[in-house]
Amino acid sequence: MSAPEVTVVLPVYNAAETIQSTVASILNQTFGWFELIAIDDGSTDDSLRILLALAGQDERVRIISRQNGGVSSARNLGVELGHAPYIAFIDADDIWAPEKLAHHVALHRDEPTVAASYARIGFLPQHADSMEDCRTVSTPSGSRLGLADVLGENPVCTMSNLFLRRDWFALSGGLDTALSHAEDQEFVAHLIARGARVESIDALLVGYRFSPDGLSMDFDRMKSGWQTIAERYLEGPELASLEALYLRYLARRTLRSGGSAFKALSYSLAGLRIDAASFLADRRRGLGTLVGALAAPFLPMAMRRQIFA
Repeated sequence: MSAPEVTVVLPVYNAAETIQSTVASILNQTFGWFELIAIDDGSTDDSLRILLALAGQDERVRIISRQNGGVSSARNLGVELGHAPYIAFIDADDIWAPEKLAHHVALHRDEPTVAASYARIGFLPQHADSMEDCRTVSTPSGSRLGLADVLGENPVCTMSNLFLRRDWFALSGGLDTALSHAEDQEFVAHLIARGARVESIDALLVGYRFSPDGLSMDFDRMKSGWQTIAERYLEGPELASLEALYLRYLARRTLRSGGSAFKALSYSLAGLRIDAASFLADRRRGLGTLVGALAAPFLPMAMRRQIFA
């Protein structure tokens, strides 16, 4: 195999139901000069067996099995074991469009000063295996990503969407292993605080699955994690403004995932109470989220999923 240009890092913990389609979306990339390092983080299901079978079919795949140490530690280890100048992350329940790596590599080759990049995300039902099943699509910031963008509604959204240069990962010191929520958000915020140029790609390249039992659905803990990292970088009115935006983001996530209607309403009301002007600054998102949260308690869950997906 030629020297890889991209190290793909895949942390895995009890992902037997989704790991096969996730790995398939990586191996089917139109850009083939990558190494895939999958860290099985102490899975107790069939994840490791499935990974070993997949590794036997493609020499680009390398499997590491260890006791559970957490997702941030697993990602840091994957990067440490890799050799390529670029790094891409993907979670074990997400999928990539076939052109994902090609788009990022082209951007970074053309713009060597770009430290990291991200694209648009499509939100998928739990058991979907195709990008064609995306219900809604995210919107990139449209310009160089700023600290307020990341700590507000965070268009990067997930580590599955992040591609970066290895030297910038080393400069950042890696992911904070003390955080169990919002660790990806903190990582991007830390990059930007160090002066990293983070740019968007206006293409749908990541499919993000909603898993009812996943860490990304524990919105209260996400809020607690966000509070921890936001206070590292902000204070005063700016902190309040971005907290209102983040609560709007959580309300939208709750509605989109079919979560508690009353929880979505509580996030919306809290955001309005903290900084109504910021919550309503984007009328489509602000008013749309508020109206949706007010209506959601009176709608059946199946209808809410269809409307807000």
